[in-house]
Amino acid sequence: MSDPILIEPVKPFDLKLSPPGSKSLTNRALLIAALADGPTTLDGVLFADDTRRMLEALQTLGFKLDIDEDAKRVTVTGRGGNFPVKEAELHLGNAGTAMRFLTAACCLGQGTYTLDGIPRMRERPIGELVEPLKQLGAEIDYLGEEGFPPLCINDSPYFEGGFLTLKPTLSSQFISALLIAGPCTPRGVTITFDGRVTSLPYIKMTLKLMKHFGVGHEWGGPKKNAVRVTAADYQAKAYTIEPDASNASYFLAAAASVPGSSVTIENLGGESVQGDADFCMVLGLMGCNVDQRTHSTTISAPTSGRLKGVDVKLNQMPDMAQTLAALAILAEGPTSIRKVGTLRVKETDRMEAIRVELTKLGAKVEIEGDDIHITPPAGNVITPASVDTYDDHRMAMAFSVIGLATPPGTVTINDPDCVNKTYPNYWDDLQKLHDAATATA
Repeated sequence: MSDPILIEPVKPFDLKLSPPGSKSLTNRALLIAALADGPTTLDGVLFADDTRRMLEALQTLGFKLDIDEDAKRVTVTGRGGNFPVKEAELHLGNAGTAMRFLTAACCLGQGTYTLDGIPRMRERPIGELVEPLKQLGAEIDYLGEEGFPPLCINDSPYFEGGFLTLKPTLSSQFISALLIAGPCTPRGVTITFDGRVTSLPYIKMTLKLMKHFGVGHEWGGPKKNAVRVTAADYQAKAYTIEPDASNASYFLAAAASVPGSSVTIENLGGESVQGDADFCMVLGLMGCNVDQRTHSTTISAPTSGRLKGVDVKLNQMPDMAQTLAALAILAEGPTSIRKVGTLRVKETDRMEAIRVELTKLGAKVEIEGDDIHITPPAGNVITPASVDTYDDHRMAMAFSVIGLATPPGTVTINDPDCVNKTYPNYWDDLQKLHDAATATA
């Protein structure tokens, strides 16, 4: 574990910033490029633990990748839905997107592939993806506990696609995995949703990216609750990846929590394909000034008074729950974060992690079903504490925001290097707030 970092409070700042590329888009685009026919150049690629696992896996599977890390560019030579290597062992760390997307994609490979990760990955359920894949003709074995990685995907000559009915899933990534692989099957894939669609904005992100690479979709069914992707060839086509909206949220939250501050996230605005780009609307409910344009988002702290507690559903952007939880302890009045039960199967049990760490800082936190209720400490007096991060990048980044807006010595972040999962330069970029404050002063 890396040495703890004491978060220093920041003075009012005004900063323009463009965080690194989206993890979600990077891993989707890398895989789709491998499934396309011919070379695809991706710009704005994120180089972090999760995306490196995908890059390494594609190389292990035999795909040619030309990587220019300094330019944030990768050219992937796709093989038209074929896998060059017919037997491979893939080690995917704790990269959920890589594990889930590759589980479905490897069913196309007509070979034998094992997929495994770190101990936490073996605790993250995957049965809700494996069972539908089996329905479509895949041959998959659990190598350990039923319903969890590691997996062995065997030669699946009858993996032909078809029709599925899915009840609400623990993760939208299961659905995205099926959709990405679907066009490469002889019959395509049609999914009818029996109930709500988990994290629908992430599904829409996947479909928009597939469309960019030449594969369309259509919604149908009596209730418009079925999505179909027909058998089709992905087209090799250049693509530029947006900044990560989830990671941008920590800087938006910093501006929201420090009176007199403002931050502009460049290249991320109203036309973003990422659902988390809408988090600025939650900040507006808390009293912030919001200016979201086509390709930028600006947040300024409330001009008078503190942030206001809110009662919101975050099932459409669950990765924003920790960011909102961090702001909730700084706000006036209670905050309820609803419909976020999927947090239990993320990098850690994020619902419990939020409860434990905010309680250390003096908040009253109650978990009721899939909802989290947060009451700030009396008099807004936050108890100094060392925040455990549970090898979860979002715990580290979200709770650092509290330290920016509280007296010196209030927040220490344990194992800060866990941010390497999606944002290796996070602490350097956080320092830019202090630099901007100094320049303003």
